[in-house]
Amino acid sequence: MCKECGCGEPERNEEIIPVAREILEENTHYALHNKEHLRKHGIVMFNLVGSPGAGKTTLLERTIPALREEFKIAVVEGDLETQNDKERIDRLGVPCYQICTHGACHLDAKMVHHALHELNLDDSFDIVFVENVGNLVCPADFPLGEDFRVVVLSVPEGDDKPEKYPKIFHGSDAVVLTKIDLVPHLDFDVEKCRRGAYQVNPKAKFFEVSAKTGDGFQKYLDWVRWAAKTPF
Repeated sequence: MCKECGCGEPERNEEIIPVAREILEENTHYALHNKEHLRKHGIVMFNLVGSPGAGKTTLLERTIPALREEFKIAVVEGDLETQNDKERIDRLGVPCYQICTHGACHLDAKMVHHALHELNLDDSFDIVFVENVGNLVCPADFPLGEDFRVVVLSVPEGDDKPEKYPKIFHGSDAVVLTKIDLVPHLDFDVEKCRRGAYQVNPKAKFFEVSAKTGDGFQKYLDWVRWAAKTPF
């Protein structure tokens, strides 16, 4: 019973801290192993994070066909349930491995470790894209061994997300603002969003794209090309 108020809830104690620390330490171990494994094979991994419906899969549907002739690409799809997004990626003709977390709100490095082995990296991939579970909170604490983390943010979500969820933006290399064709129809201040992102992370690249019109994609693709060719 809680000594503070006698409410019947179990008393909190320091035992909670070692459990959380153990989980994060295990994740760090697998993340480092993933990075070493990928570098051994000369592969660059991108971790795409963002809210459900932000446009992560659509971004891949635009990116993969544009880069497929230059790079050998594989994808790891993360969702709570279903293989809906994997089926969309399968239609692009690149290897894709599905992770269903069955309730977990993020991918962890151990899950991705297993997925990388299932993809058989001996096939000499150049790029692995990981589409994380839709969430702006939990993925921030679970690096996967990626070389670059990309936050995908859509106009309908609102221009204050970098301020409200700073941790995920702080640890990312790029922010991709999607659905910019909707800006004229919604109360969204692009410059406010950009300033918020830069305030949290001055080094992050900021891209504005529309899958519907194709606007802004060339700059984003140029950055992905650069990142994929960056020496380790």
